[in-house]
Amino acid sequence: MFSKTVTVGSKAGLHARPAALVAEAAATFDEEVFLELVGDPTAERTEADSSLMIMALGAEHGEEVLVSSESGEAVAQIAGMIERELDTP
Repeated sequence: MFSKTVTVGSKAGLHARPAALVAEAAATFDEEVFLELVGDPTAERTEADSSLMIMALGAEHGEEVLVSSESGEAVAQIAGMIERELDTP
């Protein structure tokens, strides 16, 4: 399993637009991609191909998210997206 911890770059956090973009990208991989909010003992791992589940994480700008998958390529792509500002068209 590959994993990487990244800081949320979108100023509004992983809300509707960023979540939809991440979910769309995660759905292109055969392997499942998971996200988990770091530092929250009640946080559960969620599937990254669901924008609703991503929004349910409640990840705000500057918080850390753990990205994991059996695919190193998937982790690299999704982690890179989460680190960027995704809230601008």
